[in-house]
Amino acid sequence: MEELLRTNDITLIPLARAVLEDEGIDSFELDVNMSILEGSIGILPRRLMVRSDELDDARRVLREYGVKFED
Repeated sequence: MEELLRTNDITLIPLARAVLEDEGIDSFELDVNMSILEGSIGILPRRLMVRSDELDDARRVLREYGVKFED
């Protein structure tokens, strides 16, 4: 698994996951429990992971949909 994006924006991960799912790319969200434990004040970022062999396709798909993220 490779990190596709890391964010404190609570709306970005669900959007990215929906877009990737539409394109048949599986993803997995990490750090959800840590983010909840810190009280949802946005200090700890969440990470979205994809399979290593799908990383380039996932980045391309998110860019095509206009999803802003850092490489």
